[in-house]
Amino acid sequence: MQQEPLHITWIDPPAFKRVPPSNPMRKASFVVPRATGDSEDGELTVFYFGPGQGGSIDANVDRWVKQFGEVKPGDVKRADREANGLHEHTVELASGTFSGGMSMGGAAKAKDNYGLVGGIVETPSGPYFFKMTGPSKTIKQAKPDFYKLLDSIKSS
Repeated sequence: MQQEPLHITWIDPPAFKRVPPSNPMRKASFVVPRATGDSEDGELTVFYFGPGQGGSIDANVDRWVKQFGEVKPGDVKRADREANGLHEHTVELASGTFSGGMSMGGAAKAKDNYGLVGGIVETPSGPYFFKMTGPSKTIKQAKPDFYKLLDSIKSS
C-alpha cells in the first residue's frame, strides 16, 4: 500500500528514534528514550487523516485527556501558538493513569504516573496530530525536544 506524501516537514529530535508506524493511520512514530529511573520508553505518534478529517481540535484534546483516569480540569494545560505561519494547539498533562493504548489483545493495561504532551497543527492540507505519552519523568525530560519539533514544522 502506498502512503500519500506528507504536506509538512519537520526536524526529528536527535534523541527520538524514528520507528516504522505500527498501523496505517500513523504517519510517523518515535521511541522517546526513558528518563533515568523510568521503567519504559515513551512514544510519539503523528496522525494525518486528510483535509477536514480527524475531528475538531477540542474533540481530539478531550479524547486524549479522557485516556487518563481522574483528571481534574486544572491538571490540563492548553495553549495556542504559531510557528512558521502555522497555528498550533498544545495540551499537556503532567501525570495521570493512562489507559489509552492498545495491545495485540485489545485494551492495554492502565499505567500509573504517565504524562501527555500533544500538539495539533493546522495546515492548508488539514490538521496533523502529534501525541507524546509515556512515564511522567520521561515526558517532562522530552518536552523541550517535542516543542523544538513543533517549532520546526513547515508546510511544503
